[in-house]
This record gives sequence, structure tokens and C-alpha cells, in this order.
Amino acid sequence: MAIRNIRVVPDEILRKKSKEVECVDKKILMLLDDMADTMYNTGNGAGLAAPQVGILKRLVVIDMGEGLIKLINPRIVESSGKQEVTEGCLSVPGKWGRLKRPAKVKVEALNEKNEKFTIVGTGDLAKCLCHEIDHLEGILFIDKAIEVLNE
Repeated sequence: MAIRNIRVVPDEILRKKSKEVECVDKKILMLLDDMADTMYNTGNGAGLAAPQVGILKRLVVIDMGEGLIKLINPRIVESSGKQEVTEGCLSVPGKWGRLKRPAKVKVEALNEKNEKFTIVGTGDLAKCLCHEIDHLEGILFIDKAIEVLNE
């Protein structure tokens, strides 16, 4: 595995929409592993989307302390409730923001075996899923923030 460079604002790739993964092959699996290694190497990241390492593919890795989740072509299919959250981002260093996010989301994605699965997230996991899937659309938390704060 490899640690990849994390792209930071104003890098234009962070504002581009990612493409669907057509084939879950060794290259995609290696990229997911690299993304996980990169996320763990930061010391404070709970999630990472492929655009953050310069790849416009619909790939996300998340670990909220319950183990690694790898998502290929994730999409939110249901959301409910509201929560006000505080977010930061590895691609927007030194800034935090207050946002409104759904309290619960249901996400469909593919796993590493190219099998469709569903994950339901509430609270912090819902926030993280929304945040990382936004990255795939070229959206940063600062675009949705009620208030942006500096560290």
C-alpha cells in the first residue's frame, strides 16, 4: 500500500464530479487500500474520498472507530431527520464549520467483491457518509456551512 498526497483547497479537482466505477478490478482495490492507509496516516481523518487523493472515481473509505468501510459508487437513497454538526476536512485544513445534515441516511454501494450492499448511518456516521459522498459531487463542507470557523 501507499500513502497518497491529500489535495487541499483551492485544488480544482476537489470541485469536479467523480465518475462511476465501471469495473471493480485490482487497480480499484489497490486504490481503496491506498486511500485507507492515507486516511489512517493523517491521525485525525474519519473518511476519505478518491478526489481528495486526486482520483475522480466514486470511491470512499470511512472508519468511525467501528472498522473500515469501503464504498464503491455510493449513493444516498434515503435520509431523515436533522442534526446540527461540526465538521472539518483534510482538504480544508485549519477550518471547521457548523452544518445541518440528515440524522439518518441509507446508502447503497458496491463492496470489494462487486456486490451491492446497503449501510444505514445515524449521528456521526450519517454525517461522515454525507460529507464523503458530497466530495464525489465536487461539494465541500464549506459550501453548506452555516458558519465557518478557523482553528
